Amino acid sequence: MLGFGVLLLTLVPGYMASHVRVANAPFDAHIKEAANRYAISEDVIAAVIEAESRFNARAVSRRGAQGLMQLMPATAATLGVRDPFDPRDNIDGGVRHLRSLMDRFNHDLPLALAAYNAGERAVLQNRGVPPSRETRDYVSRIMRRLNRDRVKS
Repeated sequence: MLGFGVLLLTLVPGYMASHVRVANAPFDAHIKEAANRYAISEDVIAAVIEAESRFNARAVSRRGAQGLMQLMPATAATLGVRDPFDPRDNIDGGVRHLRSLMDRFNHDLPLALAAYNAGERAVLQNRGVPPSRETRDYVSRIMRRLNRDRVKS
């Protein structure tokens, strides 16, 4: 049953919780554009951005990940992202990357999120969500957010 819910959250664009809408309002058009282009729901995109950068387009992590979707420089370069601090460019690259992970992991959102956070190799080596607390918390936080928002609608 969870798989169907995950599939629905991934494929049905449109609903955004009001508390998130305020935070991501400056980026709504870019989120909508990427959602339509890559068939990932706006909710999923907003949840990833919230988890990654709390909607801070200038965010830089301790490890060097940059922008709204916290792209590592090598990943950004591979995706053709010219300016990781440009919201449109960062969102497009991040969502394109998430789409490729969704395809790679048979549309299993928790696995795709784990790969987004820890890398594909970690998910493949562990044959599932890696046991690291950071990755498990990351996946859990996003899935809880998506389920909470779905219940509110």
